[in-house]
Amino acid sequence: MKYWFQVMKDLEGLKYPEQIAFLKEEHGFSQAYANALVMYSRGSKSSKRFDTMDGFLKNEDDDKKKTIKKIFKVIQTKYPKGELVIAWNKPMFKISDKYVFGVATAKNHILIAPFNADAIDALRPKLKDYKVNKKTIEVPSDWKVDEKLLLAIVKESISHVK
Repeated sequence: MKYWFQVMKDLEGLKYPEQIAFLKEEHGFSQAYANALVMYSRGSKSSKRFDTMDGFLKNEDDDKKKTIKKIFKVIQTKYPKGELVIAWNKPMFKISDKYVFGVATAKNHILIAPFNADAIDALRPKLKDYKVNKKTIEVPSDWKVDEKLLLAIVKESISHVK
């Protein structure tokens, strides 16, 4: 986060739309993530909507709830010293205060995200059956969680943050 706070400090003189455009175009941020960072850097705490996983899942359909719970159960079982937190209004998994994995939802799918795009590049051959974006991997809302692949993604992400 220190890096992103510095980026925002460098953008301080720009107007909101320019800051959003920069984050989206230069760093591949979604509108939601760009807005959260810009608003936070401007002092707003109102963008925080969820404090818990239950709060995050409250308005999701049953398939997404089941899939997301399974995703984090698999990760937490393998990495019991890690911590499930809500950051940027999304469930994230941290190890030693480093974000390594997160989940976001869209209307018709779930996005899983190692916290380092290099992890996606390293595993690209294993991801051929999925839609791979710049920093996220799209899985169906009713995804039968591929535990082996999921743990490989998290392991690779961890290797890039240590």
